[in-house]
Amino acid sequence: MPVYNFKSMNPVPAAAELIDIVLMRTQRRTPTVIHPGYKITRIRSFYMRKIKFTQQTISERLSNILTDFPRLNDIHPFYADLCNTLYDRDHYKLALGQINTARSLVDSIARDMLRMVKYGDSLYRCKCLKRAALGRMCTVLKRQKASLAYLEEVRKHLSRLPAIDPNTRTLLMCGLPNVGKSSFMNKITRGNVDVQPYAFTTKSLFVGHCDYKYLRWQVIDTPGILDHPLEERNTIEMQAIIALAHLTCSVLYFVDISEQCGYTIEQQCSLFRSIKPLFANKQLIVVVNKVDQQPWETLDPVKKDMVEDLVKESNCSLMTMSNISEHGVSEVKMAACDKLLESRVDSRIAGKKIDGVMNRLQVFYPKPRDHVKREAYVPESVLNNKSSVPQRSRVGYAPTVNDDDDDDDMDMHETPKLARELMWENGGPGVWAPDYRDIYDLKDDSWKYDAIPEIIDGKNIADFVDPDILRKLEELEREEEQIVSELEAAKMGEEPESDLDSEEEAAVEAIRERKKTIKMMKLANKSRNKPVVPLEIRGKSKDKHDKGALDGQEIKKKLDSLGIESDKIVERGRKMAEERGRKRERSGSRLRGAQEDAEMEDVVDTEGMSNKQLKKVKKDQQNAKKDELSRARSHSRPREPSQMGLKDEKSVDIALKLEREGRKAWVGGAGEGDQRKAVHLVKWCNTGKKRNGTHYQR
Repeated sequence: MPVYNFKSMNPVPAAAELIDIVLMRTQRRTPTVIHPGYKITRIRSFYMRKIKFTQQTISERLSNILTDFPRLNDIHPFYADLCNTLYDRDHYKLALGQINTARSLVDSIARDMLRMVKYGDSLYRCKCLKRAALGRMCTVLKRQKASLAYLEEVRKHLSRLPAIDPNTRTLLMCGLPNVGKSSFMNKITRGNVDVQPYAFTTKSLFVGHCDYKYLRWQVIDTPGILDHPLEERNTIEMQAIIALAHLTCSVLYFVDISEQCGYTIEQQCSLFRSIKPLFANKQLIVVVNKVDQQPWETLDPVKKDMVEDLVKESNCSLMTMSNISEHGVSEVKMAACDKLLESRVDSRIAGKKIDGVMNRLQVFYPKPRDHVKREAYVPESVLNNKSSVPQRSRVGYAPTVNDDDDDDDMDMHETPKLARELMWENGGPGVWAPDYRDIYDLKDDSWKYDAIPEIIDGKNIADFVDPDILRKLEELEREEEQIVSELEAAKMGEEPESDLDSEEEAAVEAIRERKKTIKMMKLANKSRNKPVVPLEIRGKSKDKHDKGALDGQEIKKKLDSLGIESDKIVERGRKMAEERGRKRERSGSRLRGAQEDAEMEDVVDTEGMSNKQLKKVKKDQQNAKKDELSRARSHSRPREPSQMGLKDEKSVDIALKLEREGRKAWVGGAGEGDQRKAVHLVKWCNTGKKRNGTHYQR
């Protein structure tokens, strides 16, 4: 029988959520673009693909739901009856049957609509059929709203059920409410079941695990059972009844002899007899609990006879226990485990498989050859050597064992104290520690307590240390103290005369002050934030307000000192200025002459010309004027650096125009070098063909 792991079941979506999943998957996983101009066969296949894909998606989802939920006829009877008690077997099967029917309806709808789309004569007709098919499928899913919601609640509850293995070694506790079942489980397992002083604290099955004889044991705590007919028992009680009916286990029936649970011993015995048929083929132990409140020996004889009669009737064991004082807790656990192990072994031996195993086994039992008693033999040489070697007391070692049986030898070789005993006698840990040098095994015992030399580079450091170093250090310190005392005595007397005169001392002092001032100014100038002027252009500033600027007289003096005749330089500069003036006058006269010639050329005979010819003549005259002006100005007015590569004014105008156009194009917007993220619309998330990925934004 398979044991289901209900925690691995996938969640069941609601009806509306399932419809969204199906339609969105169809939109994303199938083509989305079609035109009326396409061939009719292509249009038909386009819409047929959408219908078939939707049908396959719905069928896949519903099949997963039907596969995840267990079939009650295929699982262990314990799980089948537990599901029947908790969820009602008929309701559970009805919900799964409706899901199966919905899957069949979706398949039939898709089959019929595909047959109709196959003979569609236009895009509009095929599209209408596709919409009708998807709408009918979604309507079928919408009608399964109640079934899907019920199955999701069942899945949640199943996932919270404990993982119980019906075929493993199990201890099961039962009895009336509040008799100590949960407390016993907390004692022997790592489970943490809630324990309260009122009835029905445990409302479902709880599972814990413990170890015994290197085996893992399953311990189940059941809710309390009341003494009334089976038809009147509620869902909580029925869980314990189902566990008792279907699990092969060792049963512990708890009896509260102190009657603090709220039920008398007579009522507890009555419950035992009512559920006694459930104990068949199980190992049963009657556990008398709470003996710390009411000892078993001092119990009323009438009540004691009631409990003992139960044990005799069912042929089971009786054990006393207390969870508070932990009296008998481990004994009850061991007895229950041993009983179950014996029964499992007996059942295997009683089976048919044991014959095939025993035929392959052969057990040999050795037989003794005689009845002579043979004791341990120690050679005499060993005994002699042991008695001749004196035994030494070694700190930190176990006491010396003496094999001689004579009392005199025991007195002679006293057993030494352990290092632990000596440690506690001398102050405890951290205060006293044994001297491990006592156990050194050296050639000469006198070497044990020698100081270990410090070795560096294979040499003993002690060989390079002067033995009189301390004495020499003291002598050196005395000599230093004497020199210091003499210097202090000299300072207290007359000061020595200086070799310098007062004027020289003043000059030296002034030099020192000057050095200090320069140093301070240098530090102050470093803190200023100003550009550094290179050495090659310092003193060449043309600003008249600058400290480095020179006037005309200073320049003349500077040139004369260098041996340069400044008068000749001035004369040559004056001649160059006059020459530049004459050139400007000549260029001006040429400009005026060009204008006069142009005016003379403008006198043209215009009689007999049409308007079109007159416009052409005027345009030619204007172009001629511009050419003359440009030629006249080419020698007089220098061009800007940006216009040096242009041949005439026309090229300059074109270049300026292009420059203006370029300036208009860029007004501070984003360029191709800007690392800028533009804001996009989310329309791409909802339209067009979608591939695999996370595009869900609706």
